[in-house]
Amino acid sequence: MSTQLSIQIPAMDSFAAAIEYAELAEQLGYESINCSHIAARDSFSLLAALAMRTERTGLGTAVAPIYHRSPASMAQTAATIDDLSGRRFRLGLGTGHRETMGAWHGQDIGNPLAEIREYVGIVRAILQGQTPPEGQRWRSTFQFTGFTPRSDIPIYLAGLSPAMLRLAGEIADGVLLWACPASYVGDVVIPEVTRGRQRAGKDLTGFAIMPAVPSATGGERGTVLDGVRRELHRYFGLPFYRAMFTAAGYGRDIAAYDAAASDPETQRRAISEEFIGSLCALGSADDVRAGIRRFREVGATNPIITSVWGTDFVATMRTAAPATATV
Repeated sequence: MSTQLSIQIPAMDSFAAAIEYAELAEQLGYESINCSHIAARDSFSLLAALAMRTERTGLGTAVAPIYHRSPASMAQTAATIDDLSGRRFRLGLGTGHRETMGAWHGQDIGNPLAEIREYVGIVRAILQGQTPPEGQRWRSTFQFTGFTPRSDIPIYLAGLSPAMLRLAGEIADGVLLWACPASYVGDVVIPEVTRGRQRAGKDLTGFAIMPAVPSATGGERGTVLDGVRRELHRYFGLPFYRAMFTAAGYGRDIAAYDAAASDPETQRRAISEEFIGSLCALGSADDVRAGIRRFREVGATNPIITSVWGTDFVATMRTAAPATATV
């Protein structure tokens, strides 16, 4: 069983806090530092800055939506951060959601599976110095001049649906999972990724399975649960996540959430403690470690601990620290 463990830096905390988390993650032996790409700091800019404050720990986007940059721009950005960091960068990509990609970037998501397959193919070709393949949506003649990037920068895909999980297994080096209960990882993610690997003539060896695990040690339980519900609330309104929650066996939570459509507070309370317990690592030091171990036991190779609103993430990082910790 893998003992790797990573962190995701809270997107809306200060830059000073981000530096503190990153430097502590390196001291404590975390395998990678990850940043989400939401309506806060640009994840690539932040990771480039953190590359200057760390020496060994991996750096990754978890995840960047493909529709906010062209494949050429994405390849160029990834190659630059990888060079700055001394070959420590991994590129986590996802499709995002129709609502946000349209409203934020003026981009329409057509066929997400076909479009991300094209996108990854072009990014890989650019990094490898090859002529990018011609796609239906994405086209590029970009080639690096006077700079040779690492040709095998790892590319991970965000996956929720069985089809996207199969695609990740087929074309990517790992899969990033958000808000996926441990049971879904074992029952759906592992089998579907395995099918994708088989399509490519490969097994799971070397393939990263990285679920986000909201984690918090200590704190008053009601406050901690409220923090989790505040974060999950918006995801219960997004189609991709609703489908995954239902497939994971939490259709009753979806129904209760929908029944309280006019009352956000009641909607938050509709997210059951059972669901939260299957997703999170909360409570005492033993509880946190057990919650992370639950994901490892179903096949996760490198869980990512994420913060819970209103709790002490530094304390949680120390509690959950890998066995390789040096402080």
